[in-house]
Amino acid sequence: MASPLQRKLKISGPTVVTANRLTDGAVVWLTANGSWSEKLADAVVRDTAEAVLDLLDLANGDESVAVGAYSARVTLDEKGCPQPGTLRERIRLKGPTAGPVLGDHAPQDIAAAR
Repeated sequence: MASPLQRKLKISGPTVVTANRLTDGAVVWLTANGSWSEKLADAVVRDTAEAVLDLLDLANGDESVAVGAYSARVTLDEKGCPQPGTLRERIRLKGPTAGPVLGDHAPQDIAAAR
C-alpha cells in the first residue's frame, strides 16, 4: 500500500511509477502488466491521482523485485512514448553520475591529479 504521504498525490499530467531493482539497483519502471522494465518506453502512464495510487499499491505490494517505488512525472513524445519529465529522472535514465569510490584505492592517474 502507498504511504500516507503518497496518498496525497497531486498529479498534473502523465505520470509513471519507478523504483530500483533489488538485485542490482538498476532503475526500473512499472509496466501495464505489473512487471518491471528497464525501458521507460515500457512504463504504464496514468494521469490521475487515483490511477497512480493503484499503481503504487501494486508496486509496493511485493518488494521482492523492486524497492523504493514512487511516482515520476513524464512528458510524451510525438509517438506517445514517455520521456523523463524532471532532471532527476533524466539523470536516473542515463545511469550513475559518479564513478567508483576513489579514496586510497584510486587509480594512479586519478590520484596524481588530486
